[in-house]
Amino acid sequence: MGRIILGDNLAVLATLPSASVDLIYIDPPFNTGHRQTRTRLRTVRDDDGGDRTGFQGRRYRTESLGVSGYDDRFEDFPGFIAPRLKEGRRVLKPTGSFFLHMDCREVHYAKVLMDALFTRECFMNEIIWAYDYGARSKRRWPAKHDNILWYVMDPEAYTFDYGRMDRIPYLAPGMVGPEKAARGKTPTDVWWQTIVSTNGREKTGYATQKPLAILERIVKVHSRPGDVCLDFFAGSGTLGEAAAKHGCDFVLVDNNPDAVDVMARRLAAYEPTVERG
Repeated sequence: MGRIILGDNLAVLATLPSASVDLIYIDPPFNTGHRQTRTRLRTVRDDDGGDRTGFQGRRYRTESLGVSGYDDRFEDFPGFIAPRLKEGRRVLKPTGSFFLHMDCREVHYAKVLMDALFTRECFMNEIIWAYDYGARSKRRWPAKHDNILWYVMDPEAYTFDYGRMDRIPYLAPGMVGPEKAARGKTPTDVWWQTIVSTNGREKTGYATQKPLAILERIVKVHSRPGDVCLDFFAGSGTLGEAAAKHGCDFVLVDNNPDAVDVMARRLAAYEPTVERG
């Protein structure tokens, strides 16, 4: 079962029962100080011209389907995010996990807030999502990673299914032997995964869309089929797709009508309800 809810997430969270959610992942605005935008594109056959050549020399043209985005500016980011984190903790089950996806601008403030809410003993990992895509600064080291903080309600009782973890290639397979090389190794707290490119198969056209592979790893390891997964900054709905693919229910909340439209199209095969919060 899936729900997509249009509304202010603080108000929507207040309607959810306490201890009703097994897994939370949120990717809130990073307070970059800019407007985040993404142009949705499609490619159509155009034998009379077009701007690109495809298979067997066929010609295609690129059409814009519109621009989606949001303002990523907050004068008091901690004041904005703190009550939402508090409500998120309230709705987590005693065995639940909370994943907070940030970048270097605000992650240190967010960790202090999360330590206060969950206690430092409930902090499990800081996962580094590393990618190598985009512009290269000539004035500083280019920023090519995000930070994902993982907290649990109870450090003695939480879901971590090691057996469902995907495996990745060894960097030096010749040093471990053919059997280990064929099996691959389990990931560490540094996850190498390219971003969703503007012309990739996965793209929805929504700004700041996160790769499905990142969310599938979280869902597979930190939830079980039938669990409820919540994202109250849902954006393009990547958590919803990951949850549905692995037998979980999902609740997705966003106050941007464009985001809700993207999610409804993306997840139509799973027949979610679309509600106004």
